[in-house]
Amino acid sequence: MSLLIVTSGEFALHQTPPGHAECPERGDTMQAVADLWRERGAVVVEPAPATAGQLGRVHTAEHLAAMAATAGRAVMLDPDTFTSPRTWEIARLAAGAAVAGVDAVLDGRATTAAALVRPPGHHAEPARAMGFCLLNNVAVAAAHALERGVPRVAIVDFDVHHGNGTQEAFKADPRVLFVSTHQWPYYPGSGAADDAGVGDGEGFTVNVPIEAGATDADYDEVFRGLLMPLVAQFDPGIVLVSAGYDAHDLDPLGGMCMTAAGYANLMRQLTAAAAQCAGRRVVMVTEGGYHLPSLAASLNASLAVMAGEPAAGREDRPPAAGGSRERGVAAAARARRIQSRYWRGL
Repeated sequence: MSLLIVTSGEFALHQTPPGHAECPERGDTMQAVADLWRERGAVVVEPAPATAGQLGRVHTAEHLAAMAATAGRAVMLDPDTFTSPRTWEIARLAAGAAVAGVDAVLDGRATTAAALVRPPGHHAEPARAMGFCLLNNVAVAAAHALERGVPRVAIVDFDVHHGNGTQEAFKADPRVLFVSTHQWPYYPGSGAADDAGVGDGEGFTVNVPIEAGATDADYDEVFRGLLMPLVAQFDPGIVLVSAGYDAHDLDPLGGMCMTAAGYANLMRQLTAAAAQCAGRRVVMVTEGGYHLPSLAASLNASLAVMAGEPAAGREDRPPAAGGSRERGVAAAARARRIQSRYWRGL
C-alpha cells in the first residue's frame, strides 16, 4: 500500500461556538478514519506547521499578521468564521499537513497522500478569512509544489461550495489549473461558468456550477465527460484534490444527493487521470463535510481508492440518489460552451 495519511489529534482543538457545523468532532472523526487505515497498513504521520515562507506564497503579509493576532483569543472574523485560543496554531498545522502530503509524493515516499485536516481552507482568499477558513491549505500546497519545480499543478475541488479562495490565489497563473464543481446558486455566490480566469491565467479556471439535487450520476457525467479529459490535456505533474464531502445527501449544509460510492467513483477517475499524466501523484486535502457518519464513510471510500483497494462505499442507509444525469448534462454543457474557447476536443 502506497498511501500516506497526514493528520493530527490536535485538529480537534480548534474550537467553534456550540452548534457550529465545523465542529471539533469533525477532527475526532478524521482521527478515527486515520486509525482504521493505520491498522490496515497505511502510513499515518503527524504534520509540522506551515512556515511563514510557505504561507506567504499565497497569503498577504497583512492577512497573516491579522490571523497571528488572534492567537490565544476567541475572535469572530465573520458571521461564519471563528477562532479559539489555539486556532492560529491549528490552522498553520492544517496547511503544513497539505504541504507534507505534497512532499511525500514528490519525494517518492508515497504515491498518494491524504491530509485529513480542519479548519478547511478553500474559502480563504489571499487577504481574507471567510467561510470557516483562515488559511487556504490546498493553495499553500499547490504553491509549494510549484516552488519545488513541478511545472503544472491541477487542483480539483468537489466541495458543495465554490472554492473562491483557491480561484483568487491562482486566477492569473497558467501553471495552475483550478477546477470546481459546486451547487449553484449557493454560498459564496462565486464560480459562474463564464468565470474562467484573468490575464495569463484565462482558460485555467474551470467552474462547473450544478443545480441542487444532483446525484452520483450527475457528478459522473461532469467528471467523465468534461473534467477528466480537460485535466489530461493540461498534463499536470501532480493532482491536488479539495475533497469536500458536503455534497452528500445527508449533509446538513448542502442540497446535493451524492453518496460515499459516488465519491469513490470521482476519486477513481482522478487517480486514473493522475496515472496517465502525473506519475500517479495525488494529494487529497479535506474541506467540508458536516454529517459525521457520512463524512467517515466518504473518507473511507475515497482512501480505499487511493490505496488501490475496492471501494464499495457502504453507508448506514440507502442514499437518496437516482440515476438521472439531467443536471450533470446541463452543467457540463454550460461549462463546455465556455471552456471550448481554450481547450481542444471538448
